[in-house]
Amino acid sequence: MGLLSRISLIFKAKVNKVLDKAENPNETLDYSYERQLEQLQNFKRAIVEITTSKKRLELQSAQLKADIDRMETQARQALAAGREDLARVVLTRKATAQQQLDDLNTQINTLNDQQQKLADAEARLSAKIEAFRTQKEVIKAQYSAAQAQVRISEAVTGISEEMTDIGTAIERARNKTAAMQARAGAIDELVNTGVLADVTQVGGGNDVDRELARISASASVDEELARMKAELGAPQQHQTLPPPGPSSSQS
Repeated sequence: MGLLSRISLIFKAKVNKVLDKAENPNETLDYSYERQLEQLQNFKRAIVEITTSKKRLELQSAQLKADIDRMETQARQALAAGREDLARVVLTRKATAQQQLDDLNTQINTLNDQQQKLADAEARLSAKIEAFRTQKEVIKAQYSAAQAQVRISEAVTGISEEMTDIGTAIERARNKTAAMQARAGAIDELVNTGVLADVTQVGGGNDVDRELARISASASVDEELARMKAELGAPQQHQTLPPPGPSSSQS
């Protein structure tokens, strides 16, 4: 597949997707019904035109028939008057009129057949349109019910496009919060283990300085604790007195 063919295919696919999303079945059904009604009206107009043309030809045919009858009478009168030449002229005109009458009758029969065919087609189309109208209303009602059901289901389950966007935002917020919590915990752990120095502490120094300071602080705490025990009268060792002897009893 060439580049232009692929571009054309992608463009058509996207256009179809947009059209499918924008299409409203109710509007499409109503539009189709209106087009069918237009076709029915065209059939009716065609039938009217054919009927009008047939009626016009029938009037002409009736006029020619009257002329032919009149010329028949004129020819007989001419023969009765001994004017065979005049009768011949009248009969010649009568033959021409008869030919015209035959042609008109042929056209009338043709129009009558067309009128009947159009009338039959119009009846079939009317029945088809009426059936489509009934089906259209049923489909529209079903589509409206399905739309309402989808809206209710989306509201209950939260799977609508808007709720999906909200859920996505909440998930992003949770992920960011978890990332920040993990970062804070990692920094605290590194500070406690001495990998990272707390820049807010006064002083500083290297690891050895910090360890010596810790030992010194611990010794100072021990001394302070002993002093506090002494002040509070902590128990001390007592002297052992000698048992009483004879000298003490004589005194």
